[in-house]
Amino acid sequence: MGLKGKIIVSLEVKCGGHSIYDIFHTNTHHLPNIGPSRIKHFEIHEGEIGKIGSVVSWRYYEDGKEMFAKTVIEAIDPQKKSITWKVIDGNLLELYNSFTVITSCEHWTTITLVYEKKIEDTPEPLALLDYFIGMTKGVEGHLLKK
Repeated sequence: MGLKGKIIVSLEVKCGGHSIYDIFHTNTHHLPNIGPSRIKHFEIHEGEIGKIGSVVSWRYYEDGKEMFAKTVIEAIDPQKKSITWKVIDGNLLELYNSFTVITSCEHWTTITLVYEKKIEDTPEPLALLDYFIGMTKGVEGHLLKK
């Protein structure tokens, strides 16, 4: 059994959490166009955008390196404007036994990374947290331009 961890960051967004949630929930496929320096590709393998059980893959850039993740949407809470994505394949699972990303966009946009390290020396996923902060700010900037 590895070491479990959780990192949470909350960001105040000027465009309103509901707008960020809309991009993350129903317009996820637009993220490569909104932030091409962060997301290279998004593809739906099973299900539909924004539906529990849907399987999607991401090609993204973390610290300048191209990474891959395949995720399944485990939960959606429209009241809290939250989505839970569980990683089921990709680079993260080389370092972690499990990895889940939860986005919540009520008043602030909150990103929660829940993980279990394979070994004690595995670094905390701070580069990925920085990636999500940058992506959220990029989405906010895009929405404010509209």
